[in-house]
Amino acid sequence: MNRTTWTVLAVIVVALGVVGFSSTFTVHQTEQALVLQFGDPKRVVTEPGLNLKLPFVQNVVSFDNRILGLDAPAEEIIASDQKRLVVDAFMRYRIVDPLGFYKAVGSDEVARARLTGVLISNLRRVLGSVPLANLLSGERGTLMLRIRDLVNGEAKQFGMAAVDVRIKRADLPEANNQAIYGRMNTERDREAREFRAQGAEISQRIKSRADREKTVLLAEARKRAQILRGEGDATRNHIFAEAYNRDPEFFAFYRSMQAYTEALGGKDTTIVLSPEGEFFRFFRGTGAVGGAAALP
Repeated sequence: MNRTTWTVLAVIVVALGVVGFSSTFTVHQTEQALVLQFGDPKRVVTEPGLNLKLPFVQNVVSFDNRILGLDAPAEEIIASDQKRLVVDAFMRYRIVDPLGFYKAVGSDEVARARLTGVLISNLRRVLGSVPLANLLSGERGTLMLRIRDLVNGEAKQFGMAAVDVRIKRADLPEANNQAIYGRMNTERDREAREFRAQGAEISQRIKSRADREKTVLLAEARKRAQILRGEGDATRNHIFAEAYNRDPEFFAFYRSMQAYTEALGGKDTTIVLSPEGEFFRFFRGTGAVGGAAALP
């Protein structure tokens, strides 16, 4: 074979290789493919493996077959009780109809933009129909299911299905936070003043009761002391009376000695009396007890 023959064979082999390569395509497990012929969809391939197509006439567009995520931007939503809320939500979706997806949106970027609008509109619709307390309670899961069903109903026209919708964060706007913080401070201050007033009232009541009980106890103690003192004085007087009746002269002498002790006991005591007076009768011989000698 001459050189020209080898050249022709080489060209034929290369051409066959190019045709063969252009006639096959591979679908991976995480993908699904749409075969187009001059831009016109011909068939959908969802099973993984090697497939055939017309070379140079048909081309293949691949779409992800996995569950995809979409984070929506934070949006301010007004609840039914006119409370404002900043909601940060996300959703999980997947492409279930490659042909419908290609016809409706064409690319993943356009699909994400369309889904974002659908998600935000349904968030406003559902969360705007309930008070804020419902979103913060156990009813939150039910609200998420409602939003998912609404998003799923609209996503079908794009060849997609909403798998799940969740709210990552639900915060009050900054202005509302400051206002609520101010109201909370005011409320706590009011409660603190009320508690202090109640404490002062209870303290005053306890002090008044204690003072009253103290006064009563002191009065009863004084009364008891006077009674005991009176009983003691009566007993003493009774003893003195018995002693006086038993020996009047000695009793008179004893009382005079007590009087002398009290009258003359001070260091600087000065008494001016007549020596003949009754007070000094025991200093004279005639007033001695039992005929005792006169005191000097």
